[in-house]
Amino acid sequence: MEAQEEKEAQVAAWLKKIFGDHPIPQYEVNPRTTEILHHLSERNRVRDRDVCLVIEDLKQKASEYESEAKHLQDLLMESVNFSPANLSGAGSRYLNALVDSAVALETKDSSLASFIPAVNDLTSDLFRTKSKNEEIKLELAKLEKNLTATLVLEKCLREDLKKAELHLSTERAKVDHRLQNMDFLKAKSEEFRFGIKAAEEQLSTRGMDASLSHQSLVALSEKLAELKRQTIPLKKKLESYLDLMPNPSLAQVKIEEAKRELDTIEAELTKKVDMMEL
Repeated sequence: MEAQEEKEAQVAAWLKKIFGDHPIPQYEVNPRTTEILHHLSERNRVRDRDVCLVIEDLKQKASEYESEAKHLQDLLMESVNFSPANLSGAGSRYLNALVDSAVALETKDSSLASFIPAVNDLTSDLFRTKSKNEEIKLELAKLEKNLTATLVLEKCLREDLKKAELHLSTERAKVDHRLQNMDFLKAKSEEFRFGIKAAEEQLSTRGMDASLSHQSLVALSEKLAELKRQTIPLKKKLESYLDLMPNPSLAQVKIEEAKRELDTIEAELTKKVDMMEL
């Protein structure tokens, strides 16, 4: 309990330090919010301590640099009785340019031994940058070439797609037309079927022979075609007999029998055809 009260007191002191004269925002005081705020205050305290250490280090380095500069200036005055204040305008500019170069090159001093390696390093960086730029240019040219090819391909694909859509539209119109024709033919076929059925029923009521119906006639027509097909080898066989020199009387009898059979078939065929026409 005492630890919790101590944390609350530390949080309150930290908030007062942060907000100063401004009012502290209202918040719900409970163990969880106290723990969160205490953790933030600890992190803020550590950060402030680190910042103070960095500031002190920078102040110390600045003091060292100032002492070193004063020492070098005194040394310069003692050795050559020279002071930067005695320089001309051009000399001051050259000296400032030398200092700026040393700062830019991040050298430890302005001696030639420090400048030459720094310039060499800078030259190497320059060559590496130029080489990298050339690589980037080549890659960019390659990308531009690929982009051009891609755009051309895209254009061709768009044209092909347009042609395909036009062809599809044409084919769809043809299919729709064929479907309409098919529906019309189906309707007509259904109409003819009912008409044939009604005609057959009407003829049946009038005592027509069932053998004269449409289906019977179709069957007879198929049978007739089959009989014609079967008579073809008989005729060929008969022709082969005609080429022989058999007994004239026996051959005449066979010929007469074949003729009578053929006449019977043709008469039956004629009769069926006439009935079909009626």
